[in-house]
Amino acid sequence: MTQEEALNILKMGHNVFLTGQAGSGKTYTLNKYIEYLKVKNIGVAVTASTGVAASHLNGRTIHSWSGIRIKDDMTDKEVSDLSKNKTLGGNFRKAKVLIIDEISMLHSFRLDLVQKILRIAKGNFEPFGGMQVVLCGDFFQLPPVTTNSDDPSEYFAFKSRSWNSMNIRVCYLESQYRNIDPVYYGILNKIRTDTVDREAVEILKSRYQKSILYDEMTRLYTHNENVDAINDVELSKLPGEPKTYFMQSSGLQKLVAELKRNCLAKEELFLKKRAVVMFVKNNFDRGYVNGTIGVVESFDEYGNPVVRSRNGNVIVALPESWGFEEGGKILAEISQVPLKLAWAISVHKSQGISLDAAEVDLSRAFEPGMGYVALSRIRTLDGLRLMGLNDVALKINAEVLEFDKELVELSEKEARTVRSMLLKEIEDMQNSFISKINPDSVGMSEQSGRV
Repeated sequence: MTQEEALNILKMGHNVFLTGQAGSGKTYTLNKYIEYLKVKNIGVAVTASTGVAASHLNGRTIHSWSGIRIKDDMTDKEVSDLSKNKTLGGNFRKAKVLIIDEISMLHSFRLDLVQKILRIAKGNFEPFGGMQVVLCGDFFQLPPVTTNSDDPSEYFAFKSRSWNSMNIRVCYLESQYRNIDPVYYGILNKIRTDTVDREAVEILKSRYQKSILYDEMTRLYTHNENVDAINDVELSKLPGEPKTYFMQSSGLQKLVAELKRNCLAKEELFLKKRAVVMFVKNNFDRGYVNGTIGVVESFDEYGNPVVRSRNGNVIVALPESWGFEEGGKILAEISQVPLKLAWAISVHKSQGISLDAAEVDLSRAFEPGMGYVALSRIRTLDGLRLMGLNDVALKINAEVLEFDKELVELSEKEARTVRSMLLKEIEDMQNSFISKINPDSVGMSEQSGRV
């Protein structure tokens, strides 16, 4: 399916799963639809399962927007209290369209929880309280993170009750925009279709420890201990003594321990001038999200790190708080400068970004899809410096492979339908959807409505 066909289906108001391989233009298509909705003055909630993905859409995490935070479930009373919250309740009432990007990393039970919240908040027991829902992502990429021995693929969003309730239309984008190298694109496609052969492996191995002529090269590793070790070594190479920032905590110790376990901030953070860092919390007012990368330029008069992000913004990294609240009372809270060292980042943290060059170590890959995610971050084969590869790295989830075949068929059916329609039929359906959710938009000019 083309981007134009997908946009036509989105504008008709259908619930949609927008998918396609890495670099096929999913985010671009979402941004075009968001722009269209804003021109039509339609309230749209732009969210994603991760802060990095949300930043690409100028949105928020679904956990923050919906108020679920890190909870797995909520009672009806807790949900009712959420909808009474002035900010959250206002968000729920205004939004007519809900977009969730990087859906592969959102647990099925959390998608169901979002539906539960919206049904109660809107007083409407249609799927997601009657909102149009647009889910975007690629299940060949990383599954939801689990902290125990559970199989993470058991929690894929497509296994949720809410997924099966919303008559979802599949839009599978076919074109490739990120990886312009045809040889490299062919290798990524072989990984995706579980047809990796000796030739593909040998081409990847030809990039083993290759020198790459880039001033800055991101290093992607599968395990946090490797990431931490590399970052510690790189920090030690910088001159001077590090500044140390200690996490502060208060409240019920059991809840404090849970906050520390789920928080990406370090209990002890060591920084120096010129350190490469990543923000680990969203703060849209201050200009960063969980995943924003930059360099420590200096420290202000109070000792706070001054960070220049990769897009040139200068941000003073003030301490942030994470907490548990109930009935307006804070039960537990931790506070820390929201940074971590980032010469190296985990494969999980790399999902959704594009890189000119990267050093990638897949020698300890432990989950199907890891190799595909890491390798598909890079635009060309020449930008890859491979440090290791194991048997798991190039595997993909067998269940996802079968599900993907079904998605392709469903998308082809939707594409045939839209191609058979007259332009007037398409426009009438799109106008009908807009007038239904925003009657004031009727009569807007064609020029202002087209994107």
